[in-house]
Amino acid sequence: MTEGGAERAAELAANLARVEERIARACGASGRSRDDVTLIVVTKTFPAEDVRLLAGLGVRHVAENRDQDAAPKAAACADLPLQWHFVGQLQTNKAGSVSGYAHHVHSVDRLRLVGALGRAARQAGREVGALVQVGLDAGAGASGGRGGAAPQQVAELAEAVAAQEGLRLEGLMTVAPLEGPYAGRPQEAFSRLAEMSRCLRARHPAATMVSAGMSADLEQAVAAGATHLRVGSAVLGVRPRLR
Repeated sequence: MTEGGAERAAELAANLARVEERIARACGASGRSRDDVTLIVVTKTFPAEDVRLLAGLGVRHVAENRDQDAAPKAAACADLPLQWHFVGQLQTNKAGSVSGYAHHVHSVDRLRLVGALGRAARQAGREVGALVQVGLDAGAGASGGRGGAAPQQVAELAEAVAAQEGLRLEGLMTVAPLEGPYAGRPQEAFSRLAEMSRCLRARHPAATMVSAGMSADLEQAVAAGATHLRVGSAVLGVRPRLR
């Protein structure tokens, strides 16, 4: 490893340790086991070399939000024991590419995307885990400002995912909204998602994932019952500007 690589590895290790400490404290404060919460490191805009360093530090779940970055990075790291999560808003014409490498897609928010992902997964001979993204600021029939289907649409989308060969319904995801009744109230937003998850599990017991919380609000997400945290900048640092 080069000197620069060793410095970067040390930086990532220190950042990762701080994030792990935050998660452990939040779990302790909420009476939860640390084992109940999965850390997903969001590596968007950072190079494949950082993914390799993270894998060497024990990270097993990584996420991307743009297919044009994710596809080559996943290919470059195909030899690593990683689970790839796609967490960004997804165009249907990218479903074929994403289904080729993603183990989990967190951003399913419309029926047309359910069909496109299912077809692509079947063609690739894979089964892809799918989460319905909930836009807690979305009105009926509209999308949330940060993506996601309106809460009234979640049940229909979940049934569609569950019925789609090639997809596996895994749970729900949300991003703390910047507008609407939950703006500035992330823990209440995440608690609402957890409540919706309980309702979903009554019909689909295996759909246990509650994907919520990022670098700034992971403690609130843990307190509300999140099972998966999507943390980027707290581990990797300030992001390079998108091209």
